[in-house]
Amino acid sequence: MKFFKIARKIRNEEDGAVTVDWVVLTAAVVGLGAAALTLIRKETGTLSSDIASYLATATVKTTF
Repeated sequence: MKFFKIARKIRNEEDGAVTVDWVVLTAAVVGLGAAALTLIRKETGTLSSDIASYLATATVKTTF
């Protein structure tokens, strides 16, 4: 009988459910951030290469 009392007490407690919700929500945010970083990383590399090649060919006038 003591086992059933303990099992019923554990089943009725809801404190851990909030923690699980926050863990799942945090994991989803981290996953979306990683996915966005993967998409942005490639385009950022391409853009920085384009800027570097433009600046390499640019001339700067030092006189008026």
